Amino acid sequence: MSGNIQLLSDTLAAAKAENRAALIAYLPAGFPTVDGGIEAVKAVFDGGADVVEVGLPHSDPVLDGPVIQTADDIALRGGVKIADVMRTVREAYEATGKPVLVMTYWNPIDRYGIERFTAELADAGGAGCILPDLPVQESALWREHAEKHGLATVFVVAPSSKDERLAKITAAGSGFVYAASLMGVTGTRVSVGLEAKNLVGRTRATTALPVCVGLGVSNAEQAAEVAGFADGVIVGSAFVKLMLDAADEVAGLAAVRALAGELAEGVRKR
Repeated sequence: MSGNIQLLSDTLAAAKAENRAALIAYLPAGFPTVDGGIEAVKAVFDGGADVVEVGLPHSDPVLDGPVIQTADDIALRGGVKIADVMRTVREAYEATGKPVLVMTYWNPIDRYGIERFTAELADAGGAGCILPDLPVQESALWREHAEKHGLATVFVVAPSSKDERLAKITAAGSGFVYAASLMGVTGTRVSVGLEAKNLVGRTRATTALPVCVGLGVSNAEQAAEVAGFADGVIVGSAFVKLMLDAADEVAGLAAVRALAGELAEGVRKR
């Protein structure tokens, strides 16, 4: 079975045709439980997300702040496995028909096996992977298998990336480019800042791929601000925090569905 890179591309193109940015949500697999995590992904899709990134919980999540680290720890202590991540992707995709990616650090894939991972992700209906710590110069084998299985390879660029480096990263990527709005880890911020807008402009000068901005967006106002200059708005920690703070799972699902609705309105007010 081939993966859903085309569905991802079509979804981002459809948002652009509607003169808006796409809303991309992030939730870790296995949090608060495997079943609860699957329901959370369905809830954000139901609320208005266009794309969801399913996080593969990792014991050393270098890009993630305390909120996602806490959720990852809960998932890992609950015994989440890569098979559960694949199940999350499969059930979310089959329930919604919308693009689902996996966001993961490289070590779990390396240990699991590149061919095995890409084949299983494609079979589950996945659209691709976001790989925040895989250096482009070491990515050829991954990209070969991802392309064979119809999966996007999404790389992360940062405000510190020089123009020459940006060109190398975007030339190797597919699906979209993940532009980190600031230097640092994931988490909600008071302001997304001008660095993100500048980075999107510099990135667009090197590629025709959509450029989607993450890190720091947590409410409709910020989503509208970022949607004014980016092709997609990525929100993670705000969803995870709602799940962490909820009195129970039902309340958590209602909260993330509602936030997705508010953000979906935000990206339409660019």
